[in-house]
Amino acid sequence: MKLLKSYFWWTYERGSVHYDVMVTLILLFLFVSPQFIEYGARPVATVPLRDSEVLVKEAGTNGQKNQFIYEIRAGGGSGSPNASQSESERVAAIMRTVEPISGEVTLDHYEPVIDGKGKVVAYDAWVLR
Repeated sequence: MKLLKSYFWWTYERGSVHYDVMVTLILLFLFVSPQFIEYGARPVATVPLRDSEVLVKEAGTNGQKNQFIYEIRAGGGSGSPNASQSESERVAAIMRTVEPISGEVTLDHYEPVIDGKGKVVAYDAWVLR
């Protein structure tokens, strides 16, 4: 009983045999218990992309301004650009998506990103800031 009480209150000095036994038991619990106890922690198989997600890449400088490439998903929601819009509507949709992220910017140009089936899935917009 005295031995169990001393293990519970961790009364042994570092480097002693009993201390090493306690540390070994703790490590065994940490590494072996997930095999027998269902903690419910599993990785998500697929992460669904949100319509409002934007990928930003640095594209160097253009004169005195920094240039960035914003990849914006096409046709995600009412505010995102899509192939059925006119060019001016598409530019406005791109700017509505980019400006809340980076403030006042200038759109240099944009290009559609096409998947293997020939469908426009996103737009790459070159933006000067």
